Amino acid sequence: MSQKPTYAELERRLARLEAENRQLQSAATAPREWDDRLFQIIQGSSIPTFVIDKDHRITHWNRAVENLTGLSSEKMIGARKQWKAFYKHERPVMADLLVDGVGTATLSRYYGDRFRKSAVIEGAYEAEGFFPHLGEDGKWLFFTAAPLKGGDGRVEGAIETLQDITRRKWAEAAIRESGERYKRFIDFAPYPVVVFTLAGRVAYLNPSFTEVFGWTLEELQDRRIPYIPAGLEEETRKRIDALIENRLLIRYETQRLTRDGRLLDMVLRAAVYPETKNEEAGILLIHRDITEEKRIARNNAAMLRISISLPAYPDLPDLLDYISSEIKRLLGTEGAAVVLLDEENNELFIPGAAYDSPATEQRVKGIRFGLDQIFAGEVIRTGEPVVIQDGAEMPDDYSERDKLIGYETRNMMEVPLRSNERIIGVLAALNKKEGEFDPRDLELLNLIGGTVALTVENARFSEEIKTAYRELKSVNAAKNRMINHLSHELKTPISVMSGSLNILTNRLKSIPDEKWRSTMDRARRNLDRLSEIADEVDDIVQARGDNPPAYLFRIYEHFLDQVEGMVAEEKGDEDLAREIRRKISARFRPNQLPSRRIQLHLFVERRLDRIQPHFAHRNLEIVRRLEPAPPINMASEPLMKVIDGLVKNAVENTPDGGRIEVIVEKAGDGVRFTVHDYGVGIDPEARKRIFDGFYVTQETGAYSTKRPYDFNAGGKGADLLRMKMFSARYGFEIDMTSTRCRHLPDEGDVCPGCVTDCVNCGEASDCRESGETTFSVLFPSAPRIADPGI
Repeated sequence: MSQKPTYAELERRLARLEAENRQLQSAATAPREWDDRLFQIIQGSSIPTFVIDKDHRITHWNRAVENLTGLSSEKMIGARKQWKAFYKHERPVMADLLVDGVGTATLSRYYGDRFRKSAVIEGAYEAEGFFPHLGEDGKWLFFTAAPLKGGDGRVEGAIETLQDITRRKWAEAAIRESGERYKRFIDFAPYPVVVFTLAGRVAYLNPSFTEVFGWTLEELQDRRIPYIPAGLEEETRKRIDALIENRLLIRYETQRLTRDGRLLDMVLRAAVYPETKNEEAGILLIHRDITEEKRIARNNAAMLRISISLPAYPDLPDLLDYISSEIKRLLGTEGAAVVLLDEENNELFIPGAAYDSPATEQRVKGIRFGLDQIFAGEVIRTGEPVVIQDGAEMPDDYSERDKLIGYETRNMMEVPLRSNERIIGVLAALNKKEGEFDPRDLELLNLIGGTVALTVENARFSEEIKTAYRELKSVNAAKNRMINHLSHELKTPISVMSGSLNILTNRLKSIPDEKWRSTMDRARRNLDRLSEIADEVDDIVQARGDNPPAYLFRIYEHFLDQVEGMVAEEKGDEDLAREIRRKISARFRPNQLPSRRIQLHLFVERRLDRIQPHFAHRNLEIVRRLEPAPPINMASEPLMKVIDGLVKNAVENTPDGGRIEVIVEKAGDGVRFTVHDYGVGIDPEARKRIFDGFYVTQETGAYSTKRPYDFNAGGKGADLLRMKMFSARYGFEIDMTSTRCRHLPDEGDVCPGCVTDCVNCGEASDCRESGETTFSVLFPSAPRIADPGI
């Protein structure tokens, strides 16, 4: 019979049972705690996630997937409606397929080639696709599904996560579209464009590249372009290294070869574009063919050299030799020549030529040809250029001509030399050294031919021009002598006549004035006019530099001393002697006028005060704007004549009721004096010759019946010439602008002389808007006087 357990043993057994019970209870609650923890993890995840069990029922549907699909967890958990979130019709999702344990063949049936095994989770698959029923415009999703297995390895369900990649897909599509646009832009570009890899292999090139260089994209894809000329390899390598380092090549002028071996002048621009997610880094290279530009530039430079060289070759043969040498160099020929037509003898001769062989050059110049002996005669007859690329095309008898010259012609190009409607000769280029004559060569030869024809015609008239110039120079010298003679010869009779009129006036005082005064005034007025002419002519002569030498002044002063002494001795009247000296000096003393510093605004104001009484009988508004300005350096007498003359001119050309503005103002580094009248103005033809001298804008026949400063009194035509001569002598500038009164369009139209008498002007402002003339004189400022303390 077995022994009963002791109390202590029972207590130990009870403790073990209680421990085992606790373990059993803990094991029973662990799944529930794990499920709660898993639910919290899935529900709190920001990744859209759902879980299904082995019966395809949804056990978890988190908030993120609710936001993505718009379907709540209350509607989805416990149901088999996971397909409704993604498809219009019922079909398995990827989680369903993994629960069913399907193979890749079934996955391919549903997802095509858009799925793959996960590289991270064993047994999981991932794919992406567009779901048009998600959101307003559909969504792109990247999704991963993985099976959930129990402890025995059996599949108990599946979990599927989703990622909204719509933005990325739209960005990729935009990038692809941008790439297509970029490609279309490159294709549309008028310049050859190549896209290189950083290794220098062609990734893409546009149609313009094929058009210019000849290679196609299929021929050069992933290859290097064999278009770098020999000798430029090292320079090109350095440029590429600099481009990769600096990421940019602004301008690089070089040369490149075409597929058929032609050498082109190129300007290259390049940039390195960075690597992107979808594209490796590379080089974008733009070519611009400047071959034609450089050819035109060379031609222009040659024409400029020829034009500049014309004065350097006064003799026609030397000039034509030079032009021939330029043609020979530019066209790359063995020879070039200028063939001229002797119209009198109907022969051709060559006054200018350039050949590689100096002996040939000399022989050519010594031979004359008939019009039918050489092609030049045919060119002259037809007026059409001739281009022969092969000597075999020449007539048989042309070899005789070559024998005469001692030269073999293999090819040639000739163009006519045209002078207006005549053809005076031919320009020829012979034996091109490389290649054939092309249209650009013909264009250049025609261009030079125009210059040569003009030069030849100019040379033919050169001697006639020289002769005419010598005659004109002689006439001009005679004119100057006549003016000098007039200046000196007028003074004596004017002085005698003036004195005679004074004597006659004194003797007629006993007779009533009405019998003789008007006649005497008319004679005095015309004599004064002659005196003014003499003074103006004298000023012009003096301003031209025809001043007598200094020793004549000494003789003149000695003469005045002798005259003064003799009168004082004979008459015993010192005052009479001094008066005679003054009058002789006023009439005959040569001008030696020292310059001095003058405040122009004060000087003008004094002159206006002095001369304004002379036209007090005129109804004119004189506006003075005389601003203080730096002093000028000039002789006072010519300055007085300039100011008085311009004011008098304005007064005589402005009708009563009109306005004249007299202005002095600082102008830059100088001082400007302006006389602006609102008078009849000057017509355009007269403005061209207003400073020529002895040219008047009005009829002067009535001058003797009008007083100075009367409207339309008329001038002698020398005032403005005298001012122009003063400007050259004293260093000031004089200009004139004018607008003819629109109511007096024709030269014969006459202003009535008063604004109120004009049928076209209602008031003075109407007249001011009709015509005007402005004379502007710019004087340089006088040099500053140095501070004596410096």
